[in-house]
Amino acid sequence: MKFAIYTIAGLLLIALTGIQSGILSGEQPSDIGVTNGRLKVPSVTRNSVSSQAKLDPAHPQLEYAAIAPLNIKNGDAMASLESLANILQEMPGVTLVEHQPNYLYAQAQTRWLKFVDDLEFWVNAEDGVIEVRSASRLGREDFGVNRERIEAIRSAYQESQIFK
Repeated sequence: MKFAIYTIAGLLLIALTGIQSGILSGEQPSDIGVTNGRLKVPSVTRNSVSSQAKLDPAHPQLEYAAIAPLNIKNGDAMASLESLANILQEMPGVTLVEHQPNYLYAQAQTRWLKFVDDLEFWVNAEDGVIEVRSASRLGREDFGVNRERIEAIRSAYQESQIFK
């Protein structure tokens, strides 16, 4: 009986150590960024959202993945993106990885299990909006986490100084 308890405790310790070391973080996708005026296509499973989902009307997760882009305030894309970058840098668990004049890439990591989601924001000057994409690296279901995160970012962005 003692052996079984020690074995289970040891396995739990190994699992927790693996989780904390980032075993569940997944690999950064090699195809993120903007290609031909588009962010990466949403996943075929329920673990991503994109303001460009509507560009693929036959996409199997179109309804789940579709989310509105962010508005550019007063036609000032640079100030709008800078405001967004500041919001991302203040969010717990979010790391701003890439900051270009018209594109932001960030990674959001969960506290306990260390899952990583990829967040992208691109100034679509033609449509006058900031396109958004948030996707889990692992798993087939995100339980609405990516949508909730983007909506929290939207709320903070709309309350930022640029909109006042």
